[in-house]
Amino acid sequence: MESSSPQTAAIEYPLFPRELSWLAFNGRVLQEAADTRNPPIERLRFLGIYSNNLDEFFRVRVADVKRRILLKKYQTYEHEDAELLLIEIQNQVLQLGKQFNKIYLDIQLELRKHNIELIDDSKLTELQSAWVRAFFNNEVKKHISPIILSSTDASLGKILEDNTTYLMVEMTGSHKPEYAIVQVPTDEVSRFIELPLHLNTRKKNGHYRRQILLLDDIINHCVADLFQGFFEFDSICAFSLKLTRDAEYNISDTLDQSLIDKMSKGIRQRLKSEPTRLVYDAAMPEQMLKVLTKQLGTGSMDALIAGSRYRNFKDFIGFPNLGHQSMEFPPLPPLPSPDFEQHPTTFDAIRNSDILLYYPYHSFGYFTEWVRQASFDPKVTHIRITMYRVAKQSRVIHALLDAVRNGKKVTVVVELKARFDEENNINWARKMTDAGIEVIFGQTTLKIHSKICLITRLEKGKPVRYGHIGSGNFNEKTARIYTDMSLFTCHPDITAEIEQVFEFIQYSYRPFTFNHLIVSPTWSRPKLQQLIQREINFATSGRKAEIFLKVNNLVDEDIVQLLYKASQAGVKIRMIIRGMCSLVPGIPGKSQNIKVLSILDRFLEHARVYVFHNGGDTDLYISSADWMTRNIDQRVEVGVPILDAKIKQTVLTTLDIQWRDNVKARIIDAKQSNPYVKRGNKRNIRSQQSIYEFFASQSQLTQQQAEPEF
Repeated sequence: MESSSPQTAAIEYPLFPRELSWLAFNGRVLQEAADTRNPPIERLRFLGIYSNNLDEFFRVRVADVKRRILLKKYQTYEHEDAELLLIEIQNQVLQLGKQFNKIYLDIQLELRKHNIELIDDSKLTELQSAWVRAFFNNEVKKHISPIILSSTDASLGKILEDNTTYLMVEMTGSHKPEYAIVQVPTDEVSRFIELPLHLNTRKKNGHYRRQILLLDDIINHCVADLFQGFFEFDSICAFSLKLTRDAEYNISDTLDQSLIDKMSKGIRQRLKSEPTRLVYDAAMPEQMLKVLTKQLGTGSMDALIAGSRYRNFKDFIGFPNLGHQSMEFPPLPPLPSPDFEQHPTTFDAIRNSDILLYYPYHSFGYFTEWVRQASFDPKVTHIRITMYRVAKQSRVIHALLDAVRNGKKVTVVVELKARFDEENNINWARKMTDAGIEVIFGQTTLKIHSKICLITRLEKGKPVRYGHIGSGNFNEKTARIYTDMSLFTCHPDITAEIEQVFEFIQYSYRPFTFNHLIVSPTWSRPKLQQLIQREINFATSGRKAEIFLKVNNLVDEDIVQLLYKASQAGVKIRMIIRGMCSLVPGIPGKSQNIKVLSILDRFLEHARVYVFHNGGDTDLYISSADWMTRNIDQRVEVGVPILDAKIKQTVLTTLDIQWRDNVKARIIDAKQSNPYVKRGNKRNIRSQQSIYEFFASQSQLTQQQAEPEF
């Protein structure tokens, strides 16, 4: 059981509630939006990231808490904890919301200094108003079909789509008020509409101010035009709202449906799943809110949150920069990999030595080029790969389609239950199946979350395996914004075990042994426990013992308790955790040897690295798995030891740079209050920038060494 307070003395090993830890993480995202050292457009985009994160939090974490409350008659103690937790969640969300609104106003003021202004329709001049009406009638109205509440028998809760912006409209006159719902068509029209410059106000220096109007305000300004002639009204008003639903869904176990058909049904079912949050404009009249909640059928357990004028700030992730390039982060173009560049083919490079790529510092193009070359290489016989999240226009999958056309055997393990990517994966699975690729859907009880690829070539008449194991998805888009590590190797023992993982996915009933890889679900927990226990044994015998962990989340209770025991034994533990952390560091007698940092910056920290001192013979792994129960016991995950001494030192150097970050690193303390690491009199170290410069210097040095002397 998680404690309702991390300070509860009665619990021997305190656990910080994971949901509150997640909110602390999103608070760090909000810190980035508030940080005036970041360019103003990036600050606005961080507000979009915060909003998108919070949507997922309500769809997943809050939905789970509410399900626990519903089980109260079966689990009374769980129910009591869950109810208290939900209250605390709601309180913290409201506090974060107040910070959000203040930061948004601050950013708007900052943008005005840069000649960019976000305005609402109340500030339009007559000329601007006329232009807006013309734009609405020509570009927007054709995408809108209002839902008239008095004419539908269906519950509004079954009609409204998840995380979509709507306006609730009230028309009043001599008759009973009429209500309607209008969807803001952001899939069809940009959310951000720049008004023509010649219609905008001038600054004192004579230049025109760039003015942006949200699509919501354009609809609000012209809402009467939608209903005029169909309804009689003296006045009309509109207010924004957004519904968030439970992201979980039930899949029928009937045998007459294919798994794809079941998943398609599950996605449709999500439209009808239970609401977890209704956010609405706080200015909405009380009577309108009563009508809305009645139509939605919301109950006391549902989160009704009064907010600002606008919904779906996640769109601000794509807010355009209409000003100087300095209003965005300066570009950091992906760096070349000397290990790949020095060889004519990717297979020559991997055969020469193991290669590590660290995205987005390195280009993801090396991976796509590897698969592309394999698609037509006459020596390649078989390509196997796992697919969790891929880009909508995936060069990787297009290369696989080319490979099967060239007579290669191609096996793709598709995870249909990759949350929020199910539909994209279903579409790709159908296309690949139609092309002749062997598509495997893994096991219905386990998500396939591993990031592995195996390519087999015939060399001198014998099959030779080339493998990839990484921490991130085979996704060109996320590889530009997520930090992830990828290992390319043809080490026979490692690649033989990668092949075993693919066999396990297909034939889990067979016996398998993994001596090198850390593979979930069956082999991961005992291996991790053995590695931690070994450090405990070193410490109790008086020898140096250390663990350095970098993951997205640490919430598995058994592992957390073992880390507490390691700290008590004298093991020095350093951790860089981006998101949730259930362990409470710095408690005398329990976790005084544990320090935890979290780093948030322009790239999303996503790599998973485990380091164990091992008496001086350091063991280092990169993995797809966080230290969560689901990753250890309920998914197929793969971690790989780094055997190459040069690569091991490179990874350790990047970890050291991150540990010394004093610009974007926060301390995870007992209250998870997110204090920044103090710089003191040391020079600024912004780890993501420093890591980029580290790899740039490596690339430059290699190039200099390769140049001939005259």
